[in-house]
Amino acid sequence: MYDVALSVSACARSGTRADVAWMISPHASNQAVAFTPGGGRVGRLAEGAFDGLLADVAARRLSTGRRIAHEVTEIEAPVCGLPVGTPVEFLVVPAEQLPSDIWPVLLAHRPVGILAEVRDGEVTSLEMATSESPDARLADMLRAGDPAAEAEAGMVRTVFAPIPRLVIAGGGPFAEALAAQGRLLGWQVAAETRPEMVAGLAASLSELDAIVVMGHDVETTAPCACGPSARRAARQDRGGPGVPPQSPRRMPRPWRRPRPRNSSSSHLVGGAWPARRSDRATSR
Repeated sequence: MYDVALSVSACARSGTRADVAWMISPHASNQAVAFTPGGGRVGRLAEGAFDGLLADVAARRLSTGRRIAHEVTEIEAPVCGLPVGTPVEFLVVPAEQLPSDIWPVLLAHRPVGILAEVRDGEVTSLEMATSESPDARLADMLRAGDPAAEAEAGMVRTVFAPIPRLVIAGGGPFAEALAAQGRLLGWQVAAETRPEMVAGLAASLSELDAIVVMGHDVETTAPCACGPSARRAARQDRGGPGVPPQSPRRMPRPWRRPRPRNSSSSHLVGGAWPARRSDRATSR
């Protein structure tokens, strides 16, 4: 839901139709997908396995949301990773039916709960909830701090809780090792080598997230962390607008004396490399 919040809130402010869908069973997550009447699609839900089904519901342009029950087909199973025949449920809701005060909370990447009343498959009302919600069960789910959903007769409780994201700008063994460690921590990791793509990812980061730029070239790496404005600044001549005169094109690397070929620890004398021939000649 956090990934679609910016686009959907913009649609809601401008009066553009948008329908938001998220999964409530068999498991919950922060994933959501939004559809617009022109065939636009934002976000990703269950690897896109059910986009056709959900798009058909959104295309009906209903004034209220719907609770959709479905069983995973043979075509959908390899995509979503669920066994064939698994019951799945979704809520598909017009953006205008969602509380307007939910968007600032989502854009700030804070936990939020949604309490939906459902009658005969129709979502009759939606309320935003916090940890102080009068609904004790939903308040407990929010305090747990994990994405969750509970569906029962006449009521659906959903909790969206942000997961830290790690954006890695660069590739190679160090980037791969860093990505592996991030995933071990349970973070959402995105590794990208294209500066323009990294700039887009960086623009959506919150205080909860992190970015690691693996490079020393200012012209290449500055747009990754700072966006297009930094790209323009980096291209200016040294001392030009936006670039301090002392800013180098490349970050200097500390000088290190090269290690002799085929050397080993046995070549160390007193914990240091032997003096060069020119040094010994000078000492004489």
